[in-house]
Amino acid sequence: MNIRRAEPKDLTKIQQCNLHNLPENYHMRYWAYSFITWPEVSYLAEDSSGRVVGYVLSSIEPDEQFPWLQVGHVNSLSVLRTYRRLGLAKRLMLLSQKAMIDSYNIEYIQLHVRKSNRAAFTLYRDKLGFQIHRKEVGYYGDGEDAYSMRIVLKPRSFSHRLGRRFQKFVQARQRAVANWTLKCAKRVSQIK
Repeated sequence: MNIRRAEPKDLTKIQQCNLHNLPENYHMRYWAYSFITWPEVSYLAEDSSGRVVGYVLSSIEPDEQFPWLQVGHVNSLSVLRTYRRLGLAKRLMLLSQKAMIDSYNIEYIQLHVRKSNRAAFTLYRDKLGFQIHRKEVGYYGDGEDAYSMRIVLKPRSFSHRLGRRFQKFVQARQRAVANWTLKCAKRVSQIK
């Protein structure tokens, strides 16, 4: 068994693994975009013949509440049924997690898991330390709910508090400028 960083040349093999295992699938453009944009955070496992038997596709995104902070996102994790219960999924996730931390200094990692996928939920919660962030109703194409899960790597820090204050300051300044502009426009109209 060989585990290594995924490369663009592996796209078709990874997509075959994805199509074989998962009901939701990404377009090839998305796979290519991910590999080009964040090449260091996706990994695959291959057997001795070079067949992809598992992979993790990850990306980096801005935080929902604090867009100046970066967070990791596991878009897809899959291991062929005959290679499950060997620890491959956990090893792939840990490699991706380390790469996200080392390369992007992320605050947390998030993912979505089907509510009915107890095996994946147990892996994420019990073996990797993810916690439920929220339930997203009808998240998947077939209408099934998802758990949005996160593992926080850094507690909310000074940068968050400073960032929030800075954001409030900028918004206050924008309101002040808008009010000033409105007052100026009224005075100009009174002069005419």
